[in-house]
Parts: sequence; structure tokens; C-alpha cells
Amino acid sequence: MKGTGMRILAGAALCAAWCHAADTLEGAGATFPAPLYQKWIAAFLARSPDFPVGFSINYRAVGSGEGIELLKNGEADFAGTDVPLSNDELSALPRKVVHIPTVVGGVVPIYHLDGSVRDLRFTAQVLAGIYLGKIKRWDDPRIKAANRGVALPGRDIAVVHRSDRSGTTFVWTDYLSKTSPEWRNAAGSGASIAWPAGRGADGNEGVAETVRSTPDSIGYVEYIFALEAHLSYGSVRNSSGRFVRADLNSLPAAALSASFTTPGDLRVSITNAAPARAYPIAAFTYLLVPQKPANQEKAKAMGQFLRWALTSGQKQSAALGYAALPDEIAKRALETAAGIQ
Repeated sequence: MKGTGMRILAGAALCAAWCHAADTLEGAGATFPAPLYQKWIAAFLARSPDFPVGFSINYRAVGSGEGIELLKNGEADFAGTDVPLSNDELSALPRKVVHIPTVVGGVVPIYHLDGSVRDLRFTAQVLAGIYLGKIKRWDDPRIKAANRGVALPGRDIAVVHRSDRSGTTFVWTDYLSKTSPEWRNAAGSGASIAWPAGRGADGNEGVAETVRSTPDSIGYVEYIFALEAHLSYGSVRNSSGRFVRADLNSLPAAALSASFTTPGDLRVSITNAAPARAYPIAAFTYLLVPQKPANQEKAKAMGQFLRWALTSGQKQSAALGYAALPDEIAKRALETAAGIQ
């Protein structure tokens, strides 16, 4: 489409100040899906001649918490989040908002150990113990038990966690709370918690860079960030007792365990999923969209974009390292998106 490039706003680099225009669908939120959303925006605008002339779409990777605040304050038309909102949080928004799952993500334990240490295995009890500050050294017997034959160093573990409000933290702590009563009682789950141990870093990028530059460290990031940063990441024992690495097969396997109890409500946790081939620290990432936007042109434009993202857009996910929705989940998401008007 002629002039398409002029219509694409790919984030803060092209829009230094917030620009909430009547002819722009403004989105903001989770950093994990941002590269995919920006690719989707470019492809959708290039291939959708029926999209309203003069409209553009923008998505800024500012984190789930800030994106939700911008939506709440009317400064964004939609928000990206890895943290499903509670009923109380939904009721605090000025308009009824629906959750639209877009792809499946996973949070992986990354580590920096010099030498020949590769492909480490972690149990929930070990991860909880490390982040509680109770497992302090790499050669702790509990780590060695899951990694027989691996020459683990007799050095202290440098623990890294997120310092900002984060959907990645929510998924990580949701998993630990389900699998470790000690963690649940001491720290609990949430997008931001009082960490018992470790140092903080801002964003997935910050945790990845801190681990990369800190020998003997461990952290957690979204799967795609571990791939892009070429960081070592471990497999995690799932509820079937198997050690599974996050990949484009094990993440959708976890999504197939999703159980939706309320029609049109797609909020669900899929951590510690039951299937034997499922990676246990998996989650949907969502777009939060007002069910009845005040601007009808924007409602029409949002509906068109969502229909494309949940069909043609899914086929582009794997090329960037994202796990597409299983067909049944995509169908449910389309049904929910059809109610936006």
C-alpha cells in the first residue's frame, strides 16, 4: 500500500512524546510481545486495504503496569499485559475491558556460569530456595541432585530479579507459589513483591544484561529475551516429573491445559500445567481492549486488527520465536474480539 511506511509508528523511537490522536490506535504495555506486535502492525497495514484511510497503529513497550495505567487514564486505546487483571482492577477502569490472548509466552531461568556448564536442570524447590536466599552456592546438594555429572562451581549464587512492576515477575512467582508452599507463605505472587534475596534490574532487558555481565548469576526473563541475548537457560521439572525446556512445542502444550469457566472471560493461569510435554512456567500474553470504545472508528479499526492478528498474524509468530495460540484458544479469542463494537 502506497504510503504505508508513513503510517507505521513503531514505538518510542518514532514518537518521543505521547501522541494520543483521534486517527491513531495507541497501545502500550508488556515488553515481551512488543517485537511481534510491531511486526504485526507493519504487516497488517501493508496488507489491509480496507483499514480506515489515514489511521495508524502504535505500540510502546513500557511494561505491563504502565500500559494498564495509560489505558485507565484514557491515554491509550489498548494495553498489553502478561498479568490478567483481577475483578477489582477491571471494575476500576472507566470502561468494560476484555482480555484477548495473542500468543503463548514462557519465563525461563537464565544463568551465567563460565566453563563447560550447560543445560542445567532446575526443580521448583531449587528455584524457590535460591530466590528465598536459602540456597546460596552453585554446588549445593539440591542443585547437584538434579544435575548429576555436571561440574558445578563452589561459588556463591548472585541472584537477579525484576525491580519494576512486571508481568514476567507475576508469571514467575505464580509458578513458585503453586509449587512451593514455603515460597507462597514467605513471598507470594504478584507483578511486584518484596524480594527475600537478590538485586533488582529494570525490564527483561535489564535482567538479561545484568546476568550477562555478572559471573555466577541467575535471573529470569521471557523466553524470547533469552534467545535474542544468546543466554544459557535451564529446563524446569514439570508436574509430570519431566525436565522440559521452553520452546515452540512445549509452550503451546501448556496452553492446551487452559480451562475457561466463564464465557467470554479468557483470564487463566497455565503455570505448572499437567501435560507431560508442557513447559511449566508458561502464560498467555494479552491485549486489554475496551469492549465499547467511545470512538466508533477506533472500535472498527481495533476489530479489524484483532481479527487479522488472531488468524494471519499467528502464522508469523514462530519466525520471531513466539508460540502461536493453539487453534481452539485462537477461536475463543476471535469470539471475544467479535464483541468489540
